[in-house]
Amino acid sequence: MLSKQVKRSLRFSNIGSPWIVTQIGCKNYGTQAELNESKPTEFNLKNARPSEEVPGPSKLEFVRGFLPGGLFYKKGLNDMILILSKKYGNLYRIPGLFGNNTTYATLNPKDYPVLFRNEGKWPIRRGFSCIEHHRKVHRPEFFEDVEGLTTSSGEQWAKVRTVVNPILMQPKNAKLYFNTLLDVNYEFLERIRTIRDPSTQEMPDDFEDDINRLTLESVAAVAMNTQLGLIHKNRHTAESKTIIETIRSVFELAYDLEIQPPIWRYIKTPQYKKMMKSLDTMLDICNKYISEALRRIEHDESGKLTTEAGKEKSVLEKLAKKDKKIAVVMALDMMLAGVDTTSTTIASILICIAKNPEKQAKLLAEIKQILPEKSSKLTIEKMNHLPYLRACIKEAMRLYPIGPGTLRETPYEIVLSGYRIPAGVDVVTVGNLQMCDEEYVPHAKEFIPERWLRDEQAAKYAGDTANSFMYLPFGYGPRSCVGKRIVDMELEISIAHLVRNFNIEFNYPIENAFRQKFIMVPNIPLKFKFEERNN
Repeated sequence: MLSKQVKRSLRFSNIGSPWIVTQIGCKNYGTQAELNESKPTEFNLKNARPSEEVPGPSKLEFVRGFLPGGLFYKKGLNDMILILSKKYGNLYRIPGLFGNNTTYATLNPKDYPVLFRNEGKWPIRRGFSCIEHHRKVHRPEFFEDVEGLTTSSGEQWAKVRTVVNPILMQPKNAKLYFNTLLDVNYEFLERIRTIRDPSTQEMPDDFEDDINRLTLESVAAVAMNTQLGLIHKNRHTAESKTIIETIRSVFELAYDLEIQPPIWRYIKTPQYKKMMKSLDTMLDICNKYISEALRRIEHDESGKLTTEAGKEKSVLEKLAKKDKKIAVVMALDMMLAGVDTTSTTIASILICIAKNPEKQAKLLAEIKQILPEKSSKLTIEKMNHLPYLRACIKEAMRLYPIGPGTLRETPYEIVLSGYRIPAGVDVVTVGNLQMCDEEYVPHAKEFIPERWLRDEQAAKYAGDTANSFMYLPFGYGPRSCVGKRIVDMELEISIAHLVRNFNIEFNYPIENAFRQKFIMVPNIPLKFKFEERNN
């Protein structure tokens, strides 16, 4: 075993074989192409210990942990992972219950490249089983066996991803949505000026709702070329409130139905019924807008009516030309997945720069170089000159990760931490969580965007942030988040505009700013102070 001192001075990677140990100043574990093209690891199965010897709770102990007085009672996913690690070590087994796979959790960074190098041709990541149930069992008449990226695997997943990748993942295509996101963001700035307290310049207690509306309006604009009017025009309608509440409900219920023992598969629990109702509501509302958008597409082959002048055609329009059913399901997935996660990230970035005024001043100086006036217009070309902005975003996501790490199902037997891990089980890595640990990142609790810059000074702060397998806020490899480029652009536009227009403060404690069940969400009123900057 390595001492903590040695661990702090080394970072591990597995570029091919054998293990390569590099000094902490090195910022490159190989290009992404080299990582993806590397061959699967050859394992010494004979000398590895059997999986039955991996420690972990029994089925009864695991179930008891969620009951009143149990280890995980009213705890979030991150807490559960750390509690079990403290008891069983850096590799432990969680028993499969009620149809779930057995899950192995590893907190050993040396295991991460082994897992991802051996994920197979079509990587399998367990999705939301309750959403899969909703589509296959509860509402099969609508979905007709067509799955989205959140629930599919194998060849079905590859088929959908092959259609979607050219539209969302290629940088030149993702950038075409810049003007659409820009317009939504301008509306958000005016909303802030409208609702802030005239004497304190602070936001109301429910400002989280406004951030949610910003992200949902942005997703709808990209996915369907539809203006929901959630920020201003239709914000007080019953439907707009229902959309926000329903999406929030889905993620709140996901922890109970996905992480806790899934007894809903045999007994229709209140949480199950509420989830099915929430998904029904979301499907009906989204399907209405999707159907309207598809009707415009069908009756306007020239494209003059389906797309506003100067705007890019929606994801839905592009996908519909390839496969109409996939287009509908993909738009729905984007609506479900692109709101709470992005909203939390925006909130965490704002908290970090508000609590670190010297970093905010440095960021403002950079932004002023491309936006000398508050009225100056952002362009995609100008956005290429904001390295410190991107560093601030990465650093906030490191401090406040949405989730602990990444999960894969093993396609065949592998060796992790000296144990044989069988095929067909789930393995979860928790590198995102470890990015907040001093053992892996120097000054881990401090907001230091400089650690992400490409200079010699950054090396002393980098730690394992450069490890391609530790810091995975958008997942890894072929199954990484398909909306990453759109989300990156949305975050950069939003933060650049907010910092250029306002001096941002947050004059309240942030010790428990976020809570986590399935994903991280704000836990306190987001009473940011947005003080107008002089031009």
